[in-house]
Amino acid sequence: MSVVVFYSSVSGSLEVKKRQERIMSVLSSKKIKYRAVDITQNPEDKDLMRKIANNPKALPPQIANESTYCGDYEAFENAIEVEQLEEFLKL
Repeated sequence: MSVVVFYSSVSGSLEVKKRQERIMSVLSSKKIKYRAVDITQNPEDKDLMRKIANNPKALPPQIANESTYCGDYEAFENAIEVEQLEEFLKL
């Protein structure tokens, strides 16, 4: 299984960009392998992200372990705070 981070390379929101960078930075620093999927490059990827999140209006960043939904940025930060990142990522 592998962690997938759904993100947007084209975002007008500085907050979204910071959140995406934070997720990827934390995963890289902890040497957790992940695959970054840019939902702006392929509409099917955005549809997949929303299907996995079970939310037709889900916005990036969203995190999954293959096709198992892990959560959004807030859930990611919460998992770090309570030191349960591996459980959150279903590793």
